[in-house]
Amino acid sequence: MRAGKRGLITAAVTVVCAVTVLAAPGTAFAAPTPPPAPTPAPSSAAPTPASDKELEAVRKKLDDLYHAAAVATDAYNDAEEKAERQSAEIVALAGKIVEGEKKLDRMKDRAGAAARAQYRGGGLPDEAQLMLSDDPQEFLDGTGRVLQGQRATKALIREMTRTQQDLRQYANDASAQWRKLEAGRKAKAAAKKQIKEQIAAAEKLESQLQKKEKERLAELERRAALKAQTAWLDSGALDDVKGKASAAGRKAVEFATAQMGKPYEWGAEGPDTYDCSGLTSQAWASAGSSIPRTSQQQWQQLKHVPVNDMRPGDLIIYFGDASHVAMYIGDGAVVHAPRPGRTVTVTGAGSMPILGVVRPGA
Repeated sequence: MRAGKRGLITAAVTVVCAVTVLAAPGTAFAAPTPPPAPTPAPSSAAPTPASDKELEAVRKKLDDLYHAAAVATDAYNDAEEKAERQSAEIVALAGKIVEGEKKLDRMKDRAGAAARAQYRGGGLPDEAQLMLSDDPQEFLDGTGRVLQGQRATKALIREMTRTQQDLRQYANDASAQWRKLEAGRKAKAAAKKQIKEQIAAAEKLESQLQKKEKERLAELERRAALKAQTAWLDSGALDDVKGKASAAGRKAVEFATAQMGKPYEWGAEGPDTYDCSGLTSQAWASAGSSIPRTSQQQWQQLKHVPVNDMRPGDLIIYFGDASHVAMYIGDGAVVHAPRPGRTVTVTGAGSMPILGVVRPGA
């Protein structure tokens, strides 16, 4: 039975995203005569627990699946944020188009009024009527009016032309934003599908484990985190870290730690659930500073600081693809929203591979 159990977990680790893991069948027996249909023999023995080596393989596979889900979550959040911006830009452009059309209508009314005035004057332009005048003073007085009228007419034509050009540009910009919005919608849908697939695969893999195996798996995770944290501390990473939190940093830390115990949920920004960057962005929003929504944007757009200059409130970005973020709270610890199935918690800052540190509000 031990070999059967190992085969089950090995298969689950290897192909959990592609196939359904089946339990190994029992041994079949047949009567001498007449031969009946084979039936599996009942098994009363409890499955042999998986070895530490097998559970370590499960742990690494789960890490890979949840990491892939985190990457997809960042892509989803980025698409969501872009969609909000594009929608706002489309609304603004629509407002400009409406105003432009009203302005064009007003200018057309002015042009129509000028045309009607000319018609009432016998169809002659102002210049011709002026030349036919018998009063020299009227001629001199009228010259200024003619010049003003000419300039006003030319200005009206230029303004109408510019307004028409602006309307065409607004329409083109709105079309471009609609195309981006549609592309973002597709990217968002693809990311959402990827997230669900990775989380479902992880949950399926965990469901193959017995209760005691899950407890041992959790212990292996704690050991791995402690080993990484100890190695990080032994490297002297915190020897020169003496930075004190700013007033805004203290507020951000207070907010983040107050969320401890709340569940992780991908794409969530509170107040009841959070993903990793949803927690950090909302914590800094509570401190009066707007920062990018995703961990990758936070890494790209916020000020980078050396680890030895780190202070509470700074954000530590993890993994080479910047797919996870936590908030440093001092004494070598961070608060973060880890992954699906977990809650906001405090852990060692060096328990995951550190990419770098960024400082909001700098």
